[in-house]
Amino acid sequence: MVYGDSDTLTGVVIDRFGDYLVVQLNNQVIEGYREPLLQALIQILHPAGILLRGDRRSRREQGLSDASEVVHGEVPAEVPLEENGVQFLAPVFEGQKTGWFYDHRMARARLASWVRDKSVLDVYSYIGGWGVQAAAFGAAQVCCLDSSARALAGVAANARLNGLEDRVSVRRGSAPETMAAMRDEGCQYDILILDPPAFIQRKKDLKKGIVAYRRINELGLQLLRPGGLLVSGSCSMHLSRSDLMFAMQQAAVRAGCQLRVVEQGAQGPDHPIHPAIPETEYLKAIFARKV
Repeated sequence: MVYGDSDTLTGVVIDRFGDYLVVQLNNQVIEGYREPLLQALIQILHPAGILLRGDRRSRREQGLSDASEVVHGEVPAEVPLEENGVQFLAPVFEGQKTGWFYDHRMARARLASWVRDKSVLDVYSYIGGWGVQAAAFGAAQVCCLDSSARALAGVAANARLNGLEDRVSVRRGSAPETMAAMRDEGCQYDILILDPPAFIQRKKDLKKGIVAYRRINELGLQLLRPGGLLVSGSCSMHLSRSDLMFAMQQAAVRAGCQLRVVEQGAQGPDHPIHPAIPETEYLKAIFARKV
């Protein structure tokens, strides 16, 4: 609903889940406007509850409290949402970011054209935003891989919520190590989704980050059947789309194959791009066929 600089509210993130709002105030200046901002939200939107999430590194670095609290009404531990016709429960207190990543929803919708009757591996799955939707769009089997037992419990719950538990499985472990083990086990998939956390937090880490993206994409290609589809995402603001494409190309060379880009995705219109702030164009999703 509100995306920081792009909405001229620097440091403010507000995600809306029906009658509930999850708010992040990520700098000292906007923290000083906390009460008027909250009152404006209450008066305009009349939410049933507002959760203020303080658990951000940027707040800790500025000496701000990292506590989270319900500042209006009541907010359940999990809130319902619908994305692309699929139902989810988002853990807004304990989950990543605000509990959900709305920014990738348009790219996830693109899966519908590719996944029917296919096998899918969703790496860094969190609570199944990509994987559960792939199953809902007709994938034959989906495996969601994540290092968090809590996130994988969310995958299972969201699969059950949509009656998809027979087609969605989970595997817990570190992505690089588990993907290497799956490769050695002979696992192969028709579609492989990579949506990692930001590997590049600071601009000076760009070179190391590109290597990290190359390595994870190489592992992905080793698990992908010839003719399969690699969906490679990045939320690193310091990584350009061409940088990600370069990392994917280098991964293909090392994996002994070629790639053909067939689609590209970006953040949705509720995460607009400010023409004067290139970092606001942070989200990439590249759909490439292995040939």
